[in-house]
Amino acid sequence: MNALHFIQEYIRHPRTVGAIMPSSKSLAKQMVKSIPFENITCMIEYGPGTGVFTDEIVQNKHKDTIFLAIEANETFYNMLNKKYGHLENVYIIHGSVEDIDEYLKQYDIEKVDYIVSGLPFTSLSGTTSTKILKKTATLLGAEGTFITFQYSKVKCSFFESFFNTIQYERVYRNVPPAYVFLCTNP
Repeated sequence: MNALHFIQEYIRHPRTVGAIMPSSKSLAKQMVKSIPFENITCMIEYGPGTGVFTDEIVQNKHKDTIFLAIEANETFYNMLNKKYGHLENVYIIHGSVEDIDEYLKQYDIEKVDYIVSGLPFTSLSGTTSTKILKKTATLLGAEGTFITFQYSKVKCSFFESFFNTIQYERVYRNVPPAYVFLCTNP
């Protein structure tokens, strides 16, 4: 997908696409840098969009690791499904992250180690964000990690209401620069 198509999706769905340009490779590498790919059984990606983070995950994941990518945007879903839908233990889901319980049941998943998110929490409603993060914190428990990015630190205290420990790092090689948040409940 080229930049023009991405911009068109942003114009059509600004609250759910959340950015005018896809994330950079530098941001994608920072998002997955802390994941011990060889030691995890299941990971999920919320809102993969054009698949910049998905590429990093698929390239690094162990063949036995189950990976679910949940995308609400039909255009992005179709593109992701065509690119990754045939891969072993990779499941591209067209739907809402709010329905995560259904997807876990569908794929018989009991434990999730990592959740990587491209969701634009600053443009989602407070109700939607709260519902998603409550479910996320419960799913991950004391051992899992939630990794997300935002363009500012404005949502940091919001994340702290669901996770005990928040670490963040700035990634300058992205348009615009972004913060990567690692959220845990040790």
